[in-house]
Amino acid sequence: MKQNHKFLSNWGVKVLSFLIALLVVLVVQFYNVTSRVVTIPLKVILPLEYEAESLVPETVDIVISGDESIIYLVEPAQIMAYADFSQVSSVGISRAPVVLEYKEDIYKKNSISVKAQPSSVRILFAQEEVQ
Repeated sequence: MKQNHKFLSNWGVKVLSFLIALLVVLVVQFYNVTSRVVTIPLKVILPLEYEAESLVPETVDIVISGDESIIYLVEPAQIMAYADFSQVSSVGISRAPVVLEYKEDIYKKNSISVKAQPSSVRILFAQEEVQ
């Protein structure tokens, strides 16, 4: 019974040591996470009944985050980006999210995250003139 009592003694020091060890592991883990920014073409789907008055973006930056030894192996040409404005129903400024298409299972397996920057685009639409 005395051995069990010795194990419980100095529990504060043991808990503090465990928390410091956990913090060190997390810092090392996040220290190895790096980001890579790549510009890829953006496909913009415009509505038929409205005309774009502002510039329509042709590219978007994507941020690839993960372990430095893996993120540079990612081929940006395999990632497609598009913004769909086909549901625009009035004139004025409309916003659409940038949707990325890629094989998610490969990226999830290697703990790689991919996101668009900016995550949405805005375009000013006017009524299309009939000639």
